[in-house]
Amino acid sequence: MSQIETTVVGKLTWRLIPFLFLLYIVAYLDRINVGFAALQMKQQLALSDAVYGLGAGMFFAGYFLFQVPSNLVLQKVGARRWIAFLMAVWGIVSAAMVVVSGARSFYALRFLLGAAEAGFFPGVILYLKNWFPAQARARTVARFMTAAPLSGVVGGPLSGALLGLHLAGGFAGWQWMFLMEGIPAVLLGGVTLVFLVDRPEEASWLSSEEKDWLVATLQREREELTVVSNAFGAFFSAPIWMLALVYFGLNTVSYGVSLWLPTLIRSLSGVSNFMIGMLSAIPYIAAAVAMVAVGLHSDRSGERRWHTAVPAFMGALALIVAAYSTSVTPAIVAISVATVGVFSMMGPFWATPTSLLSGAAAAAGIALINSVGNLGGFVGPYVIGLVRTSTGQFKGGLLLVGAALATSGAVALLVKGKRDAPR
Repeated sequence: MSQIETTVVGKLTWRLIPFLFLLYIVAYLDRINVGFAALQMKQQLALSDAVYGLGAGMFFAGYFLFQVPSNLVLQKVGARRWIAFLMAVWGIVSAAMVVVSGARSFYALRFLLGAAEAGFFPGVILYLKNWFPAQARARTVARFMTAAPLSGVVGGPLSGALLGLHLAGGFAGWQWMFLMEGIPAVLLGGVTLVFLVDRPEEASWLSSEEKDWLVATLQREREELTVVSNAFGAFFSAPIWMLALVYFGLNTVSYGVSLWLPTLIRSLSGVSNFMIGMLSAIPYIAAAVAMVAVGLHSDRSGERRWHTAVPAFMGALALIVAAYSTSVTPAIVAISVATVGVFSMMGPFWATPTSLLSGAAAAAGIALINSVGNLGGFVGPYVIGLVRTSTGQFKGGLLLVGAALATSGAVALLVKGKRDAPR
């Protein structure tokens, strides 16, 4: 890596990643905090496991439908304004969960939250592609996406504590949780308008020489991308649909486990809400460390497929162990290994489509992968809830989502993208 590349990537990382990381923590927390709300609201509102699982997964129905249109709007109006708008909307919807009174309102607000958040993650992936050279993308995406497991580290104890405000001011603890965790998104939406810059050419914190090098490098990389070059073509690209299938299995496990983890811990231990929050943070601490290490190694080696597949196989085996665990300690250990596997896939996985797509195809293709893949976030929680309603156990549901993750690993090995040279 040349001196100017090291300098520019370092500046981009310190300027953009911490802020985008903070935004993603808020986004991820607002979509998974329903797992903690379930500890109180299921009983208060008389929601069965199947109804809760469907409602928790309903987020991804809205997420699926609005993903591609939202990313194409971002391509037109710019990331700064569009991300700021989305944050304000999803913060309001998240806070509005306090009015849930039954299954229908639960389904409706989870759907609307998914629609509002639909453009955020693929928009940020597109934004990072438009700023970072290809050689730095896996570790950059991994650093950004550590917000997902760390939101579990922060959100677990925080959500557990907020549930302790039960009946304060006439609100249930789960209502306080949704209200207090929705407000930051609205406030940060305003900050986004001031802080983000749409294009490298507008970055006042880069010197003229650094801007010229970055713009030229990104332009050269765009010209070298020949796999898919237009938005329409992205919908007919076999590698793009294969990547969507990989991401489907990944999210089936990621959200299936995260949205049921508090209930799983309670079923095995019977500890307090706050202690459930503390225990649920353990898998995410391990995942945050591992995903950065795997992303960095993937960038250095230039290899993507095995860096995606091996963690998938590891996670699938861990879920088999979790399915047969009968006490909280082996269950937490196994879930931690599975979570490490899932999140370690993220960096090398998202570096793959950015080597296949450019221009409008990048906006459409990344959104397509994310929207189809995130249907796993609907299937995972619903399947686990459905199986638990039928059998009274988590075993069958964990085995099913584990099979989905193993399939993801196998498909990842079939995707052949542009290989980055080792650095």
